[in-house]
Amino acid sequence: MSDEGKHLPGLGSSAHIGAVNEVVIESAGTLHGQLQRGLGRAARRAAATTGVAELVFDCIRRDPRWDRQVESRALYYARLVVDLELPVGPIAEHLREPAGGDEWHGRLAVDVLADLVRLSRREAAGPLRECAEDGEQWFEAVDALVGLRDPELAEGLDGLVVARCDDGDLDWLVADPDNPVLRAWAGRRPQIAAALGRRRPGGGTGVPRPRRQGRTGGDRSASSESELLDLARRPDDDGAVAAIFELGRRRTPALLDLAEELLPQSDGRWGGALCRALREYGSEALPRARAWARAHAGCEALALCILSRHGTHQDIPILMGELEAAVTREAWGAAASPVEGLGRLRAGEAVPLLKKTWTDSSYSYLRPRVLTALTRTAPHTAETYAVEALWDCEDDTRRVAVSSAPFTDDTRLRFHRLHSDPAEEPQVRAAASDRLMF
Repeated sequence: MSDEGKHLPGLGSSAHIGAVNEVVIESAGTLHGQLQRGLGRAARRAAATTGVAELVFDCIRRDPRWDRQVESRALYYARLVVDLELPVGPIAEHLREPAGGDEWHGRLAVDVLADLVRLSRREAAGPLRECAEDGEQWFEAVDALVGLRDPELAEGLDGLVVARCDDGDLDWLVADPDNPVLRAWAGRRPQIAAALGRRRPGGGTGVPRPRRQGRTGGDRSASSESELLDLARRPDDDGAVAAIFELGRRRTPALLDLAEELLPQSDGRWGGALCRALREYGSEALPRARAWARAHAGCEALALCILSRHGTHQDIPILMGELEAAVTREAWGAAASPVEGLGRLRAGEAVPLLKKTWTDSSYSYLRPRVLTALTRTAPHTAETYAVEALWDCEDDTRRVAVSSAPFTDDTRLRFHRLHSDPAEEPQVRAAASDRLMF
């Protein structure tokens, strides 16, 4: 969401480019850097640290997420606001600031305010309503208020919604036809009632969906191998994906040659299809994957995907080398496959590197994989990280942690909070409930 202004990096800092402005990620050894990464250790340290309020507000303003589309921070920061008894005023003030062309401006703040309401800080609904009525992020604020499912908090906004939203916007808002806010609005607004009707069984839906990269091209099961290979070589043809998948379904050895031919020159349009088709070849693809990983000729991402799923202990050095390179370059997206592979192979020699990845990575979406890998490779060492992860910003990390953290007085209290927290994700609450039963 937003990363306002520019902040000069200090010693040990690293930077990445956000949606518009430069976001500086401070050293993982500092409390600020840990808060930016959403690490559990920062949430636990915060209460005993002076000056932490400004660090929390800075994170909400600048939005330090490495990948804003998949990473979570809102509930993490909202819990800090509650635990530290911080005011909502600075968050509201941020929403009033001009976006300056940044489409992500204020979105994290909107999500934090919504989670604050879920955490019984109902005064946070005031800035949300103000933003819905007059703010640049008005649609996100309306969506957040609808998501709170409280008609009182959204009272009177239906007129604004109907005036500003076209059918596509309305279809997006009415994702849950049983939402009491939407039912109340539908009783007064025919446009909203019609959108709900499109959502119900048999009514269809106009909800925008991610654009697919071409059509699948229909059933290709009757095509010959040579026909499929010819079609797959035409990246401007919508049937190429269907051809690739059919070749993969047949486990055609020639698809390995095709990948070697296409991937180095591909613009990426069909790379994902080749990865999905070939990763199911299992051990058949290992010799070629090992060669690709060593050659670095454009097929290494596919090679790592195959090695992480099907590699053997002889592939540990390759996976270690790739993870070390990713950590050095801070190419956190490239770290996922090596982390998963090292965990699957229970590579004990990878533990120091996995620990460094856990601490240094600014990509919180990676941490569930790292924790799973640590749990498999070094269960005793992983206990410390599992306890920390009970306070992590990612719900998948918390879910893995609940299942693997040792049962102590400290963790039992945390399990109780996670289980009873209305803002927590259902999977985490269920996992905490299971641990408390035994």
